[in-house]
Amino acid sequence: MTTQTIETQAPRSLLGTAKGGTPSSIWLRRAKEYLGLVLVLLGMVVFFGYASKYFLSMKTFSTIANQIPALTVMAVGMTYVMIIGGIDLSVGSVLALCGGVLSLAMVDWQLGFVPAAALALAVGFLCGMVNGLITVTWSVPSFIVTLGMLEVARGSAYLATDSRTKYIGGAVSFINDPIVGGISPAFLLAIAIVVVGQLVLSYTVFGRHMIGIGTNEEAMRLAGIRTRPTKTAVFALLGLLAAVAAAFQVSRLEAADPNAAAGMELQVIAAVVIGGTSLMGGRGSVVNTFIGVLIIAVLEAGLAQIGASDPAKRIITGTVIVIAVIVDMYRNRMLARSAA
Repeated sequence: MTTQTIETQAPRSLLGTAKGGTPSSIWLRRAKEYLGLVLVLLGMVVFFGYASKYFLSMKTFSTIANQIPALTVMAVGMTYVMIIGGIDLSVGSVLALCGGVLSLAMVDWQLGFVPAAALALAVGFLCGMVNGLITVTWSVPSFIVTLGMLEVARGSAYLATDSRTKYIGGAVSFINDPIVGGISPAFLLAIAIVVVGQLVLSYTVFGRHMIGIGTNEEAMRLAGIRTRPTKTAVFALLGLLAAVAAAFQVSRLEAADPNAAAGMELQVIAAVVIGGTSLMGGRGSVVNTFIGVLIIAVLEAGLAQIGASDPAKRIITGTVIVIAVIVDMYRNRMLARSAA
């Protein structure tokens, strides 16, 4: 069997056919996962609608929609990173750095939005590329590499903003200004990124390689597939999406804050895990991740409307994350049994 034949056949089996089940049974299992998450989301909406008379309103839903674009686009990139068996703890700090660069370029250097945004995107891409190169070149766990980048990027964000909030004003607000039904362009762009992200994952060679790497990287190498470029590209893509998220957040606040997105990496990881992406790599769905983002957003908005205190909200959100991890563990066991 030639290398080319292995390259086209091995990833397909790694997508699930060799794990026990025909393509039709795989699609049925995916449909059940979608349905399960949607039912959880609808259950939360019904509960908070009953608990608060203000929850079931267009204002609440449009507010949620306009608050999640930054979280959504970073969660798409994090889904890819976790599918290959990695993790990135630096995304919140990279967002703050890119927002600082955007404000620095527009306020201090008097650049227009387009060149300033291009510079911010380049910085985000570079941060992700550094994470990926160090991880694959020296085989350092991505947890450690991105933990270091978390500090480097946060410190750089303070330098870019002189350790203070930089106000840009209406020059960037157009990204988050409502256009139809209270929905902003940022939300529509985030949905487009989710759709493209799922299509790439499901129907491209790059997507199959990601799943193959997360399932069995050594088998991919033995099949003649270079895994390092793919892993590096995935981290670079997440850095780029963190820069996009920075533009969304700066537009919503009309300012860049060096403390922005502190701890947001935990929300991103939580959304991906709730969406069913395996912590061990090899399995994930961008659409499911988006539903996970909605679950977190609805949970936070609902708890705020019923008057839950900040400590209570943290406890409940943390509990949901732990439950999601436990469910993921049992799901892995069930898949292993079905493959046996």
